[in-house]
Amino acid sequence: MTDDTTTAPDAAPADPPAAVADQPEPRSPWDYPRHWIADVLASDGGVVHLRPIVPDDADRIVAFHSKLSERTRYMRYFGPTPTLPPREVARMTTVDHQQRVAIVAELGGEIIAVGIYEGLGFDGKPESAEVAFVVADEHQGRGLGPILLEHLAGAAAENGFTRFEAEVLSENPNMVAVFRDAGYQLARSFDGSTVHVEFLIDPTEALLSVRNARERASEARSVANLLRPTSVAVIGASTDPNKVGNALLANIIAGGFTGPVFPVNGPARIEEEEPEPGRRGLGREPTPARRRTRERPPSVRGIRAYETVRDIPDPVDLAVVAVPAARVDDVLDDCLVKGVRTLVVVSSGFGESGEEEGLENERRLVAQVREHGMRLVGPNALGVANNDPTVALNATLAPRIPGAGRVGFFCQSGALGIAILDTAARRQIGLSTFASAGNRADVSGNDLLQYWDTDATTDVILLYLESFGNPRKFSRISRRVSRSKPIIAVKSGRGAMTPVRAARSAATLDDQIARMMLEQAGVIQVDTIPELFDCAALFAYQPLPRGPRIRIIGNSSVLGSLAADTARNGGLEVVDTIDLGAGASEEEFESTVSAAMADSGVDGIIVVFVPPVAVGADWHARALMAAANTPDADADKPIVTTFLAVDGIPPGLTRPGPGGMPTKGSIPSYGSPERAAAALARAWQYARWRMRPESVVHRPEGTDPEAARMFVREAMAGEGVPEQPGERLLGHVESAKLLRWYGIDVVPFREVTTMHEASGAARDLGLPVAVKATSDKWRGRLDREGARLDLPDATSVVTAFAELTELTGDRVLHVQKMAPKGVGTVIRVRDDPSFGSVMSFGLSGRTFDLLGDHGYRAVPLSELDARELIEEPRSAPLLSGYRGEAPADKEALVDLLLRISTLIDDIPEVREVVCDPILASVDGAAVLNARIRVGPVPDRRDTGPRRLG
Repeated sequence: MTDDTTTAPDAAPADPPAAVADQPEPRSPWDYPRHWIADVLASDGGVVHLRPIVPDDADRIVAFHSKLSERTRYMRYFGPTPTLPPREVARMTTVDHQQRVAIVAELGGEIIAVGIYEGLGFDGKPESAEVAFVVADEHQGRGLGPILLEHLAGAAAENGFTRFEAEVLSENPNMVAVFRDAGYQLARSFDGSTVHVEFLIDPTEALLSVRNARERASEARSVANLLRPTSVAVIGASTDPNKVGNALLANIIAGGFTGPVFPVNGPARIEEEEPEPGRRGLGREPTPARRRTRERPPSVRGIRAYETVRDIPDPVDLAVVAVPAARVDDVLDDCLVKGVRTLVVVSSGFGESGEEEGLENERRLVAQVREHGMRLVGPNALGVANNDPTVALNATLAPRIPGAGRVGFFCQSGALGIAILDTAARRQIGLSTFASAGNRADVSGNDLLQYWDTDATTDVILLYLESFGNPRKFSRISRRVSRSKPIIAVKSGRGAMTPVRAARSAATLDDQIARMMLEQAGVIQVDTIPELFDCAALFAYQPLPRGPRIRIIGNSSVLGSLAADTARNGGLEVVDTIDLGAGASEEEFESTVSAAMADSGVDGIIVVFVPPVAVGADWHARALMAAANTPDADADKPIVTTFLAVDGIPPGLTRPGPGGMPTKGSIPSYGSPERAAAALARAWQYARWRMRPESVVHRPEGTDPEAARMFVREAMAGEGVPEQPGERLLGHVESAKLLRWYGIDVVPFREVTTMHEASGAARDLGLPVAVKATSDKWRGRLDREGARLDLPDATSVVTAFAELTELTGDRVLHVQKMAPKGVGTVIRVRDDPSFGSVMSFGLSGRTFDLLGDHGYRAVPLSELDARELIEEPRSAPLLSGYRGEAPADKEALVDLLLRISTLIDDIPEVREVVCDPILASVDGAAVLNARIRVGPVPDRRDTGPRRLG
């Protein structure tokens, strides 16, 4: 058994210790940062609720302590401690959330774990805090200790602490392992029966790696609980075949689910209206419908039915809910009592309408589900399916789902789900698992990606997305998963949602940024459902091409030309096109394709075929399959065809597996040569992405994040230019100072308000200099004469000051040292409400802004991301020595991008950075102007301690 316990901080006086110097005034015990509240996943996939402790928790703490075993209490308090003295209870529950922070973990309103840190300023260690936590015996081994440690460390860092200390009994090595296995570098000292542990809490690469691995494991486990249930209850299982509940039950039974199924269809006696409505008399009010009472059927579809889920005598893993939205609350209460692990709610009437009442009902549903440790698919979901023969679950509204295969499919839209599944079945795309999340209130595509990453039965992943709930996390997970499994995505819903719905789910993303995010993560983006399945057929049954060289073989030169044009547009190289003519025989087809399969100069093959009039085409299929399986054939060379314009895997091109479904080696067919070439081109683009070195984010040398954080906190407290509530636009001098903490030097300048100051600044900086306007209207707008450049002497500086003051009306001007001439570029970082921090790069000026000629990347950037970003704008050749000009120092630009990316990632209070212009020359990258906006920490659910979105 794991002892998730450490000792309490050393006894302290009745009053809390005095605040450490330079610390803010203590908060009220009720006033804590609301972002410290979080729902988290334990290692077994169950949900636990975390929140800061408050004085009202006193009774719950006493109850929690009373249930601890003698051994757990001993490990926590170094003694038996059967009861907590009232003074200790009051001290534990009354904290200032700065020098002393306590976080409780709850399940069903009951405290199951407590973590606390206490600053050691009174002991002469203002940067250190002592940490301790204890977990209820029945919840030890669920990973709650590491989760509490993460959240305590996050809170401590916000409050300025950099180090944790702990006292652990020597006989409790498991507790030391909690600190070590979290990725911290421990310093240990021994004192008799105790071990003193110290470690820095800054998030290192090792720490983040461990955190992400634990997140992946817990989220995958929670989805496994959903997709691999041992029992299912269908709540709302009506005897009416036209009802949703009846259809769900019928599909589960027809699918051959391997566990027990329990219909639940309400009370034994049901009051309802008569089927026929009351008659309306001429000129009279309608006669009210009569009420009747009937008996609930004892069974549905031949299976015994129950009044509520609580009445089921056996455990229930998964409950599929198909009752009206108004009754979901009652059903939920029953499920909570029963201990159901996962809910699939197909009922509508929640947030999909965009109405506030529906949104509020949905929020309440999620909160109640998570409070009791469950996960939720939906509401408004189509359902889930698992084709593993040991499970055989079809808990969806789709009467027909594809057979077993190795493709995982997440479809956000319930409305389109049935049609999409039918299309997949017709095209012989075998599925491993399927999930439709509907409103995606809890379980999302990110959770499914974590599961499929570790699922040995899934090789290819399909996504139909209407929105990104947590795009930053999606990008991080996709970038890892794409290294081993292709992810093909349709991003839909552009402008198709109501403003209320779009605001709620952060659905409306700029297409260019969304495409950038997918490309950066290695996701294959397509625009339509047919294209999704075009790619799926190739990726599921054929290998990836090792290069761009393809050969086109066929009996129609017209079809060959169409395929060649599309292939070249997609980045493929057409080695040659062989037209065998309309009279080609089976032997000629087979020998020509066989030669291409064995040719080391060919990486992929497209076979276009039009059957001669009144001649069967079976021989064409035989020729292709024979050529693809000759001893000399390259098994790593993809082949696609247009077989009678059939979409999918025709029987003659199928290599059958279990149940007759296609397996690896089957040859996909397409309805047109263009679609076949486009699918192969996307396969090469993805293969090329996988060949790139793996993106790794490294910290540049010469940064001081702690000093920068302190500077930002001080700056936010000062006066500024409020652009948005709680935000502040830093001045030019402040912005330059903040950048300097990250090794970025703005070209030296002085702010001046008089001619005398301007002349003195020029002398101090060294001639020649520039005099520039400071207002946004004129700044960087050389076409508006907002600057005077290359001023050689004091007289010209004074003259320029007078001219610009009169022209612009600016009371403050800048005198700046001249930088080497170069190409003007601009770097911008903005905090997108849908996506997180997005960095753009392009050439500076109105023309490039008007043309939208910028590249985009999500923060944080790897070195490879930065290099690609510089080359992305169409005007990028101007940086490479265009028409005889000296090439710019691109390495300096890469370094600058990485430093700004690190700043943004380190300090979430930095909401926007604009460096414009940056002169890129052979001598480096000179930042002439920078402005930075700071403000309250945004909702970054993918930074800091683990939490559910």
